[in-house]
Amino acid sequence: MSSLGRAAGDDRPAFDERQFRDALAQFATGVTIVCTRAGPGRYVGFTANSFNSVSLAPPLVLWSLARRSASLAAFEAADRYAVNVLSAGQAELARRFSRPHADRFAGVGHRLGWSDAPLIDGCVAWLECRHHARHAAGDHIVFIGEVVTVERAKGGALVFHQGRFGQVGDGA
Repeated sequence: MSSLGRAAGDDRPAFDERQFRDALAQFATGVTIVCTRAGPGRYVGFTANSFNSVSLAPPLVLWSLARRSASLAAFEAADRYAVNVLSAGQAELARRFSRPHADRFAGVGHRLGWSDAPLIDGCVAWLECRHHARHAAGDHIVFIGEVVTVERAKGGALVFHQGRFGQVGDGA
């Protein structure tokens, strides 16, 4: 067993990465696709369930991205990005944006908003943000964005729990 969660000389019980991941899987999360512009006519996006609200005044949200992600450089260079909150019927889209793909946006309906980043058709909400702060945290970078525009649609949201996609709410 590895010593995750323990410092040298720490007498707390050790746990391994699988135990940590299994415990985290008990927490249901919403599913988003975070997108930004990566150059003229080029966009990057990835599936994130590490999305949370931070503050109402000013309106701030956060999400994180692995340091090893091929998309990291684009997001570190971005001043603006969009967070697409997926609807219950978009599990295949979540899978597509979570795996390597030559062009994740090929055939995916979207429009560009204030952020000049894709706002994906069929989502239940869209938040467009400007960069506020970035913090290194373990093997991830935590991004904090100030929400500049927000839209909402009707429908149930996609959730991720115990390694599976599900649905919550009816969007009424």
